[in-house]
This record gives sequence, C-alpha cells and structure tokens, in this order.
Amino acid sequence: MIRFPKKKTEITTEVITNTIWVSSFLAMILSLPPLGLFLGIYFLTGDIIVGAVIGFGVHFLTLAFSSKISKFLTNIMS
Repeated sequence: MIRFPKKKTEITTEVITNTIWVSSFLAMILSLPPLGLFLGIYFLTGDIIVGAVIGFGVHFLTLAFSSKISKFLTNIMS
C-alpha cells in the first residue's frame, strides 16, 4: 500500500491570483491569434484548408514557446 505524507503547504491568495492571471493571459495568447488568422483567411479567401493550416501552424509555433511566454508573464505579474 502506498502511503503519501501528509504535508500541508500554505498557498497565499496572492500566488493563486497570480497563477489565474498568468494562465488566463497564456490561454488568450495561445488561442486568439491562430483563431483570428484562421477566420481572417477563411473570410477573405474562402479557403478553409489554407486558413486551417496557417492557424494550426501559428498555434503550434506559439505552443513551442509557451514556457518562455509563461516565464515572461510571471515576471511581469509579480
């Protein structure tokens, strides 16, 4: 049987608030630009495939740099 130690860690409301703000901004940075590109290309050209490819490409490019973006946002927020 696995027994986990009963450690109680104190987390302040400032840390929780900071985590929520950084997570929210990171989610917006990762999702809104690719969505905007996808919809913009789709409505301007009418080609859903090109919009999807460019949108996914930008999404995965920002996802590759998400740790650096998160560290940057954490430094700004604290």
